[in-house]
Amino acid sequence: MLDLAEKATAKNLKVGVGLMSRHSRALEELVKRVQDGQLGDIILQRGYRMSGPIGSFRSLPKRPNENELLYQIHNFHSFIWASGGNFSDFYIHIIDHLGWIKGSWPIKAQALGGRHYRQGPKGETYVDQNFDTYAVEYSYADGTKFNMDGRCMEGAQEYYASYLHGSKGFGIASKSGDCGMPSSIYKGLSPDRANLVWESKVAPDQRDPYQNEWNDLMGAIRDNKPYNEAKRGVEASLVTSMGRMAAHTGQEITFEQMLNCEHEMAPDVDKLTFDSPAPLQAGANGRYPVPQPGIVKNREY
Repeated sequence: MLDLAEKATAKNLKVGVGLMSRHSRALEELVKRVQDGQLGDIILQRGYRMSGPIGSFRSLPKRPNENELLYQIHNFHSFIWASGGNFSDFYIHIIDHLGWIKGSWPIKAQALGGRHYRQGPKGETYVDQNFDTYAVEYSYADGTKFNMDGRCMEGAQEYYASYLHGSKGFGIASKSGDCGMPSSIYKGLSPDRANLVWESKVAPDQRDPYQNEWNDLMGAIRDNKPYNEAKRGVEASLVTSMGRMAAHTGQEITFEQMLNCEHEMAPDVDKLTFDSPAPLQAGANGRYPVPQPGIVKNREY
């Protein structure tokens, strides 16, 4: 993918990757302010996505005679080969924008997680591969830490935001959601209005990051401006996978280890047809392999 990114640049192709936080006008301004030193040295970053189960986070067994491959694609959040599991799909946006704000990517991760509530409303066992909880400590080359916490459970406190701690103050990157406005900077460590230094103000027609990323891509095509997000998209995905693999194996995983990971989850995925066997097969009990931290250490399942 990194090689393809270079080839796309050489051909002057316009490539968007769907990481919409990079098109949040509030975050764009926050990045400028942080990198200009308004928060001082970044000491700690925190990200949270905690909610009840959404999408296809967990799945009940497929129906009799249902196509196995289409079942897994339809329930893509449940299968790591199809989506990176809920970790990658749910958490990549906060991981991406905090790396952007820092101006670099974490070089390693250690993590934990667990499967807790695995029964359906009628007693059926959910057959997805996800953990219900994740807690990842990412480390940057300069020693700065970034903690990313995720949870998918009914009835638990919901928390969905991202924060920055600097030597000169405290910052809110996303107030709510993947890139929810306003972003803000405070003196001290408490986000009290009395300590507010700056708060983002965005024009109404620029407040939707999804529309912004589309407009930015179309503008680059029309005006023939350089526009290739592939490299940073690949790197954001790699760093996300690094944290996921650390949780799933119970091992510290480095950027280089993830980049050179030999576990091919879906060989020849580009050749799949409706009649192809699914890349993941259930066992005799109808359940799929799940991560076993500390037991399976060199692959995720």
